[in-house]
Amino acid sequence: MLTISGMPSVSLVASPSPIRADAVVVGVQSTKRGGRLAAGAEQVDDALGGRLGAALKALRAKGKPDEVAKIPTLGLAEFPLVVAAGLGDDPADAEAVRRAVGAAIRGLSGYRRVHVAIDAPVSALAEGALLGAYTFSDYKSNAPKPVLRTVTIVGPRAARAELRRAVTVADAVILTRDLVNTPPNDLYPQTFADRAAALAAERRLAVDVLDERALKRGGYGGILGVGKGSVHSPRLVRISYRPDPAKGHVALVGKGITFDSGGLNLKTSHMAWMKSDMGGAAAVIASTLALAALEVPVAVTATVPMAENLPSATSYRPSDILTMHNGRTVEVADTDAEGRLILADAISRAVEDEPDALIEASTLTGAQLVALGPRVIGAMGEQGWRDEVVAAAGEVGEAAWPMPLPDDLRSGLDSPVADLVNVPSERFGGMLVGGRFLAEFVPASLPWVHLDIAGPAFNTGGARDYTPKGGTGAGVRTIIAAVERFADSR
Repeated sequence: MLTISGMPSVSLVASPSPIRADAVVVGVQSTKRGGRLAAGAEQVDDALGGRLGAALKALRAKGKPDEVAKIPTLGLAEFPLVVAAGLGDDPADAEAVRRAVGAAIRGLSGYRRVHVAIDAPVSALAEGALLGAYTFSDYKSNAPKPVLRTVTIVGPRAARAELRRAVTVADAVILTRDLVNTPPNDLYPQTFADRAAALAAERRLAVDVLDERALKRGGYGGILGVGKGSVHSPRLVRISYRPDPAKGHVALVGKGITFDSGGLNLKTSHMAWMKSDMGGAAAVIASTLALAALEVPVAVTATVPMAENLPSATSYRPSDILTMHNGRTVEVADTDAEGRLILADAISRAVEDEPDALIEASTLTGAQLVALGPRVIGAMGEQGWRDEVVAAAGEVGEAAWPMPLPDDLRSGLDSPVADLVNVPSERFGGMLVGGRFLAEFVPASLPWVHLDIAGPAFNTGGARDYTPKGGTGAGVRTIIAAVERFADSR
């Protein structure tokens, strides 16, 4: 039995006979003739005298994704409720299973024991159950305590390692969601840095936190400039995981804007969910902790800049020129293009460690939403490593799409008074321009990828599958899988 604090435990069981649970989840495959029970539900159907298929037909269950049908057993079995979750037309698709189980579990918060009767990979079942069970109620004065305590899934003892990995990954996603959902009056650079340092210390990882004075000594002009307008001074957090032996070194960088008003270029919309502008930082911190817990044989260094972008008498201004950590100067054309400024400092510091590869994650541009929508991560960078990371995303069920960094965009970043300008005068291809700006701070020989998670990091709509409203934990599974692939390739 493996447990995440505040979440139900997930345990492996041999095929139980009889099934003892408050609710049982089965899968339904979508076919041309309607919904059909998926493999794994045979024992459930037998307990109901072979009536489950007829019940699904009476409910007109189609087996479509996110479809959930509840069927009372009326005393015919030792479990009072069957929950039929749509798997779509491919029940062998692990992500379809993950989503179906998540959708079912979301509606079972009032049940103490749930058994999942779907024949599928243990990792998909466990991740779907844990991510679907997530709620964020820390600030609700009368929030009911979670009732769901135990989720059982069928699998051999040999799958325990797979289950442990799934729980560790789900824990990292949940931590990311919690950080993103925390309101900015409680999560600002100092408290965010303190939380990151405490989490790293719990896992005996080396951590270094640079406060405002240390940032000035280090010449981090981007982080300092962006953070000038807030009473909460900026931070730079470095977390190091050093296994022995290590098959190389991967640098992780994540954007940590704890609230983004746009600065003096004040946002005119979408400000209500700008607490999520630290989603990349949260994902990178949580991924580093997970990689250490999984004992992946790769050295990992997370470099996380944290600042709050607010307008005030001390804010940085359009036309200011900032000197980055690596000595390059940047003219500020728009204070709402602040993420790339703090990331330029962080990347400049990260590459000083001479890593073998770099992954950067950030809620960087609204243009990502325009180009790819709210669910697809935009991936840019060195083509070979970019494609490896996109492949890793696909393996774990996160949608990511490879995007180019056209050379012709570079001229738009020229400034008449500095080395670079943070945004060009033309606003076309904004997502690609953001990536092209970051490329200026990456050595030409270093495999790197920029993951723009602006839309995927925060769900402004209703809950779906295993995805809650609010922070989603986007990017975590991709980062973990990409570093694992890196280890396997060496």
